[in-house]
Amino acid sequence: MDNNTNLLLQIQSSFNQLTKVEKKVASFVMENTEQVLYMSITDLADACNVGDTSVYRFCRTMNLEGYQEFKVQLSLCLAGQDSTEHAEKTASPQNLAEFVMQLNIKAIQATCQLLDREALQRVVAMIENARKVYFFGVGDSLLTAKEGFQKFIRVTDKVCCIEDPHMQAIAAAMTTEDDLIVIVSYSGATKDNILVAKEAKKAGAKLACITHYKKSVLTAYADEILLCGAKESPLDGGSMAGKMGQLFLIDLLYQEYYDRNRKVCMQNREKTAKAVNEKLY
Repeated sequence: MDNNTNLLLQIQSSFNQLTKVEKKVASFVMENTEQVLYMSITDLADACNVGDTSVYRFCRTMNLEGYQEFKVQLSLCLAGQDSTEHAEKTASPQNLAEFVMQLNIKAIQATCQLLDREALQRVVAMIENARKVYFFGVGDSLLTAKEGFQKFIRVTDKVCCIEDPHMQAIAAAMTTEDDLIVIVSYSGATKDNILVAKEAKKAGAKLACITHYKKSVLTAYADEILLCGAKESPLDGGSMAGKMGQLFLIDLLYQEYYDRNRKVCMQNREKTAKAVNEKLY
């Protein structure tokens, strides 16, 4: 697709040449453009009553590599409007601070509203019962996975975080039914995460994920799902608001685990605190 071509205009001009199924997707996209921007491929397919492959074929008909490029191009169509709105809200440093603060607050509030408290309890139980717990992610989600590791390593020695995606897949292949893998992925559609999930399921390990989309390629493999609420377009990838929702869930898991295992956690936290005391002046 030509970078100078407006995707929505291309859809409109090509509409008569589309198949019946592709027209269903095209119509929904044109009527719900902003909504589609935050939908997974499965969400869009369900909304149009078609299969995931039909959405993918529609993207290919539009001369796009796949669904992610489709969302990027759709984002670019709306970028001018978004930029104007952002400029209005951030006209002064005071407005900018208020605007950013509200984005982060809304991300946490949305995550709290989506929270399945029973699922949270089940994930904590999975952490308690696991021989080893792996926190995995790629790109910006890796930062959240590392935060999960850094919180839990202070109270238990069973946690691990591997940064390299190849090593993550290798580690997943070596897990057993006694292990737990926690994958952080906003989209739930990253190939490296899916490979880890496949290897984990083949090995019999438990799998929990922190993601935005309830239906995605990743969640199809997950035993438990925790949803983060912040909306993020492809042009906003790695936004702080997106991370805030993920970090809120990590903190909830930690706090619940600590409360349920208070005696051991207090002893371990004291040990780990003393271990780094000499690093402080």
